[in-house]
Amino acid sequence: MMAVFLSGWAQAQGISCTPANKEAVLKKLEQIQGVPDSSFGEELISIGKTFLGTPYVAQTLEGNPAESLVVDLQGLDCTTFVENVLAFGLIRRKGTLAFDAFLDALEKIRYRNGMLNGYPSRLHYFTEWITDNQKKGLVRDITAELGGKEIRRTLDFMTGHRDLYTALAEEKYFEEMQRIEESISEEPLCVLPVDVLKENEHRLASGDIIALATSIDGLDVTHTGFAIRMPDNRIHLLHASSSGEVEISDLPLVDYLKKIRKNTGVIVARPVF
Repeated sequence: MMAVFLSGWAQAQGISCTPANKEAVLKKLEQIQGVPDSSFGEELISIGKTFLGTPYVAQTLEGNPAESLVVDLQGLDCTTFVENVLAFGLIRRKGTLAFDAFLDALEKIRYRNGMLNGYPSRLHYFTEWITDNQKKGLVRDITAELGGKEIRRTLDFMTGHRDLYTALAEEKYFEEMQRIEESISEEPLCVLPVDVLKENEHRLASGDIIALATSIDGLDVTHTGFAIRMPDNRIHLLHASSSGEVEISDLPLVDYLKKIRKNTGVIVARPVF
């Protein structure tokens, strides 16, 4: 009876969360109580490390009949890894380690203006994710401070590849996404080229959110994760890797980027609290 109640409660609240995933969240809330107090970035890295080995699952937020707040700690893509870690970090800092507080934080991070209101309300393009979460006071885009250069990009990958996104079969969602793409394309992107990143690597901090910029037509970012300074005193990437699981890159970030097809550099957002 308990499992049925939890599932029904979640559906009534517009939440997609299995009993197993609710239990996983509750266990994670207990686990992160033991994270040592430090800078916010270091605390996020400590939380992120508790996910090491978690399987990578692509497009974990796509394919639901209706947009809902997906809670899934058992399989993560690169974006949901960042969102979950940040949500846990925020509520830990606030001293509100409860399931409902986690849901509130996750919705605030994942949706435009912090409110779930249908498929287009999700922050699908990561550069808009950064901009919107900066407005909320959750991150600060420091790319320009590190020597980033402004570029112009037309962002229309989603509507240009409509068949890849089930929800866009509905004309109202397709048209709304077109409007959103047009709006965010009006703003220039600030990207830190790899050679400039190499010169400024010492200015990155563990816990900085790293977004991998791309030259792929219509797209802004192909991957994301957290900067982590390792014992070699180099910045590596703590991320949900498409190669299989949450891991720390073997190569320093600068060298890792050289292996990414059509990478043009990075965008850096520093979490704040």
